[in-house]
Amino acid sequence: MLKGKHILVGVCGGIAAYKVCYLVRDLKKAGADVKVVMTEAATKFVTPLTFSALSGHAVLGNIWATDQSTLSSIGTQHIDLANWADTYVIAPASANTIAKITYGLSDNLLTIVALASRGPIILAPTMDADMYINPVTQQNVTRLQERGFFIVPPEEGEHASGLKGPGRLPEIRAIIDMIEHVLDRTIQDFKGKKILVTAGPTYEAIDPVRYISNRSSGKMGFAIANAAALRGAAVTLVSGPVHLETPRNVERVDVESAKQMHDTVLNYSPGSDAVIMAAAVADYAPEKSAKTKTKKDAGTKPVSLRLVETPDILHTLGQKKNKGTVLVGFALETDNELHNAQEKLKKKKLDLIVLNSLKDKGAGFGVDTNVVTILNNKGKTAKLPLMSKFDVANEILDRLKNLL
Repeated sequence: MLKGKHILVGVCGGIAAYKVCYLVRDLKKAGADVKVVMTEAATKFVTPLTFSALSGHAVLGNIWATDQSTLSSIGTQHIDLANWADTYVIAPASANTIAKITYGLSDNLLTIVALASRGPIILAPTMDADMYINPVTQQNVTRLQERGFFIVPPEEGEHASGLKGPGRLPEIRAIIDMIEHVLDRTIQDFKGKKILVTAGPTYEAIDPVRYISNRSSGKMGFAIANAAALRGAAVTLVSGPVHLETPRNVERVDVESAKQMHDTVLNYSPGSDAVIMAAAVADYAPEKSAKTKTKKDAGTKPVSLRLVETPDILHTLGQKKNKGTVLVGFALETDNELHNAQEKLKKKKLDLIVLNSLKDKGAGFGVDTNVVTILNNKGKTAKLPLMSKFDVANEILDRLKNLL
């Protein structure tokens, strides 16, 4: 997996920087070509000469030429490095650097490359326990995960300060395992393909204040969009109202109602190689939406709400599907799961349908894992074990690839 791969290692300031020497050594032993970028703070803990000797390349860190007469020769080194790397691993990733990447600050070569990179980026957060569990750091790590960054969870134990808790650099084997996993999941097998993904719930207005919706968080659809983009696809993500960061290298279009999602999907679907409908579109909407807030009046008769069916996006896509376009639907069922999914697969003229059930532990709304069964229109069924939504997304894409 690592032989011949280009791996860029970013080293931040921290006592754990010395352990990264072993990471570079082991990556080289496995046949990878490794280059190292260091922050100025990192050079206070390990000399650039050490990493140069281990990697076989000059260590990078200065964004300016020492000799100004040669400035043009390094003028685009951040772009060159970003394009060279199959993956970019930042270890140890300090709280400061994590915060900079979260907010797009780029005042050193390490963060500039992170901002310029289109490939997968792996972070190994490493810092004192109190810094790591600080809500600001936790929020930053979560936001980067939602954008598609890969996080190697820190280990718990005693720190140089004497404190105990999470924040220690993981074992080198754990970091290499993550690198191998990421490289395995980011092979550019969708390059040149256009994929349309929908995600999240829809809001159907009762009045300007209230609406009908469902519990969808949008995490499954966003994971699919992220996975497809990492595998080289040009991805458009049509999302209902969610509180999620947009995955890197994904074009996002926000909508609110089922009607808006219907119109947007039909607008973007022509020319798509695949349409993956992971959104939980409301089946019903109020027949009429009040223009002003409906006031509560104690003692009056119960309020009745007349509902009408919303546009059936999957059905419309199935009827209008262009030859060569793969159509993937989702089904969340509470009973007769397999039968209902099979019926939906046929009725909507889908190529694949992904079934998940609220009965499975670790599946459902708002969690980062899922348990799904994937059915195709040839009668094949594959039940997958509990796994992360990112891994589920790749299982779906693996089967979709065979249909393109």
